[in-house]
Amino acid sequence: MLKDKVLQSLVLFLGDRVSTASAICTRHGQDESWHPVMAPDAVCFPKSTDEVTKVVSVCASNNVPIIPFGAGTSLEGHIAALKGGVCIDLSKMTEIIAVRSEDMDCTVQPGVTRDQLDKYIRDQGLFFPIDPGAECTLGGMAATRASGTNAVRYGTMRENVLGLTVVLADGRIITTGSRARKSAAGYDLTRLFVGSEGGLGILTELVLRLHSIPEVISSAVVSFPTVEDAVNTVIATIQAAVPIARIELMDEVSIDAVNRYSKLSLPVIPHLFLEFHGTQAAVKEQAEIFSNLSKEFSGQDFQWSVEPEERSKLWVARHNAYYACLALRPGCKGLTTDVCVPISRLAECIAKTRLDVDQSHLLGPLLGHAGDGNFHVIFLVDPENRSEIKEAERLHDRMVERALAMGGTCTGEHGIGLGKIKHLQAEHGDGVDIMRRIKSALDPHNIMNPGKMLPL
Repeated sequence: MLKDKVLQSLVLFLGDRVSTASAICTRHGQDESWHPVMAPDAVCFPKSTDEVTKVVSVCASNNVPIIPFGAGTSLEGHIAALKGGVCIDLSKMTEIIAVRSEDMDCTVQPGVTRDQLDKYIRDQGLFFPIDPGAECTLGGMAATRASGTNAVRYGTMRENVLGLTVVLADGRIITTGSRARKSAAGYDLTRLFVGSEGGLGILTELVLRLHSIPEVISSAVVSFPTVEDAVNTVIATIQAAVPIARIELMDEVSIDAVNRYSKLSLPVIPHLFLEFHGTQAAVKEQAEIFSNLSKEFSGQDFQWSVEPEERSKLWVARHNAYYACLALRPGCKGLTTDVCVPISRLAECIAKTRLDVDQSHLLGPLLGHAGDGNFHVIFLVDPENRSEIKEAERLHDRMVERALAMGGTCTGEHGIGLGKIKHLQAEHGDGVDIMRRIKSALDPHNIMNPGKMLPL
């Protein structure tokens, strides 16, 4: 429980934007993952960097844990309050501070969502390409180094965050990076904080790289007899340097789920969902090259369209795939994996993973951002059934071991959070000790999101 003096100090400058209500605290202790609710003692709703600094300073003076909160859509227990403390909900920091179309960048507060930003800049011919699917905040996306369906062409948050304003654990405010397109000035602090999962500081402003809306956008869908055929088509497409914008894999189980959930009528076999960006001639050429490549691997029923309604229907279904998979077993939770491997090893990694899942008693739809070697299995488990959790964790461990042996990573986009701490150690070895030293230097009392990424 918070000391009365801490709560009084917070209320003094935030007023009714501090809450200790059970329902609000519980909501802020549960993300989209299977991990149990671990609620903070209080939730604060600041509106500015200055107010965040005041909250952090009060907490730092009293050694109170701080947990940053964006939209609560993370999948690895990032927002669980393991030691209680104060949750800083940044959802009221929603100002789009500046858009500089001539430089193709902008400055936003962390509570702005990708969809809000895109609607704001659309009439200037610009868009922000990082698209995790859920309605995430840009601050949360930067904190977890998010990516999504467009990463194969436009990169991840790592490549698209130019600079940050950060409140450190002692209340100091720093700015990192610049709006210049390159710099050799000192350590790259921006990249240090992108992906730090709230453990080094709180992001209160972001400078983001924007991109021009393509002249033509075309979506396509193609089916395959097997997942291996689909993945081999992906590998051939990447190796042929086709500048594809999106190339998403769904196995027959996930296709069945989206058919039911999104009212589609796709054949219940593996599919690739694709998107091509460019001029009319370039998009046509990309589609033709891909169509020919897919035929070499038994691709069938290739359909593509530039109609916005068709594109929207396809990608809404893909973005809702997580919830579609959960609906296959009502009342369950998704223990979601996200390994990433070099593209040349993707088919082998998926085939061995699929075999593991098929030999298990668990239902595990497989889908992924195949264009960058990142895929997921969503194990549908009863969170109250310890044997199901244990089996899902066993299968997850095998996936990670396999990915690391192939030169890959334990997480392509979800981050470490609470759920993958042991895998970080397996991947980086003594490098984790260096991470601990950085954490200790910036947060010596371990108040910034303690217990995430690194053990308590």
